Amino acid sequence: MRTGKFLIAVSSLAIVGGGGYLAGTKGIGDKEIAALLGTSVADAEMVKPMGTGAIVYYRDPDGRPMYSAKKRKTSDGRDYVAVRESEDISFAATGPKAGSKPVSSTETAEVAASERKVLYYRNPMGLPDTSKVPKKDSMGMDYIPVFEGEQTDTSSVKVSLGKLQRTGVKTAPAELASISRKVHVPGTVTLDERLISVISMRTDAFVDDVASVTTGDRIVEGQKLFNFYSKEIATAGAEFAAGRDGARNDSGSALRLKNLGVPGEVINDIAANRQVPTSIEYVSPRNGIVLERMATTGMMAKPGDPLFRIADTSNVWVVAEVPEYDLASVKVGSSVAVAVRSLAGRSFTGAISLIYPEVEAQTRTTKVRIELPNPEGLLLVNMYADIEIEGGQPSPVVSVPTSAVIDTGDRRVVFVDKGEGRFEPRDVSVGVRGDRKTEITKGIAVGDQVVVAANFLLDAESNLNSALSSMTTEEQKP
Repeated sequence: MRTGKFLIAVSSLAIVGGGGYLAGTKGIGDKEIAALLGTSVADAEMVKPMGTGAIVYYRDPDGRPMYSAKKRKTSDGRDYVAVRESEDISFAATGPKAGSKPVSSTETAEVAASERKVLYYRNPMGLPDTSKVPKKDSMGMDYIPVFEGEQTDTSSVKVSLGKLQRTGVKTAPAELASISRKVHVPGTVTLDERLISVISMRTDAFVDDVASVTTGDRIVEGQKLFNFYSKEIATAGAEFAAGRDGARNDSGSALRLKNLGVPGEVINDIAANRQVPTSIEYVSPRNGIVLERMATTGMMAKPGDPLFRIADTSNVWVVAEVPEYDLASVKVGSSVAVAVRSLAGRSFTGAISLIYPEVEAQTRTTKVRIELPNPEGLLLVNMYADIEIEGGQPSPVVSVPTSAVIDTGDRRVVFVDKGEGRFEPRDVSVGVRGDRKTEITKGIAVGDQVVVAANFLLDAESNLNSALSSMTTEEQKP
């Protein structure tokens, strides 16, 4: 009798087990299983062990892939079945039972993953769509569960090893290094403002004779430019020559002549000869080129009227315009190589002497000044030049490969590899940008492993995680 009961029990268990297998592999619902067992759906439900824990969601009573976060009825009026925590995912970590077969590390990891709590399900295509219950998208793909603990840092990204290999994510260490960079900008040759002289009279004067020098001529210091006569200068010269007020007034008269623009050589001649010349000669105060000649014979020159403009071209400036984003790479004293387009094969070396304190509003560039010696006079005003500036940071600084920095316009981000497929985005402050490396002044330490390839994919995933977390938080608010 006992043997018969035992066989009946074993047969029943086999039937229930087979029904469960069919339900899991063929999508057969509770109604079909009940039919196989010769029982009603209610009886089949009674066969199952009672679930424990809070209700996670509700499922279709016939086992179809239909779920609801709230109580719901089928079209024929039947209630959806409540799925509790123990029936969906196990929350209690259970160790191996005594005498049980040892399991592999992979199986252990899978079991550990199944014991975590599902926070929500997210769209498998990365769309900003979440669900509190299992769900399929329009193409029949299952929504991906997001487990508790994965959202501690909503901006962090966790990527499986297989996906890391497929996407080509690569890392490199942050290190101390000198950063070098060559900044190429255009420039123009200009005059050294300190070596320009304007010749003008300080009192009314008649120009008697103008030397045969014209615009563009090279002249030397002391070369005659013109002769002039001035009534005021003649009166002051006569007083100085007569010396009627004594030595003290004599020095005062000499100072007056000097203030009127009379050359020192003429004042010495008046003191020696006690005679004022009818016409006074004006000579060039420096070597240079005549930029402008406005003096003509017989003209009346008023005080301040320019008669000649002369420039010394033995030293010139090259003014270059550096883009705003390259300003951190250049500084006063940086070495510069200048190649003039009209002088093929010639190169001139100099250094930046000044960075102008202004950014042009239209071009977003800043002018820098380079001083160059020009003893042969090969560099002419307004020549175009190609300039190569040795930029960068010569002393070692914390640096990362330039490709590691994601510049969104509003912020600069570097992804740090935290191990086990986790990547953390960090806001950083950037210093000098080199050809291969970029200085990091804040946010990264030496030795940090930073992502140098495929980091834009991680950034997109990080932004998606933040958006999904924000949406979930809003849903949880009462």
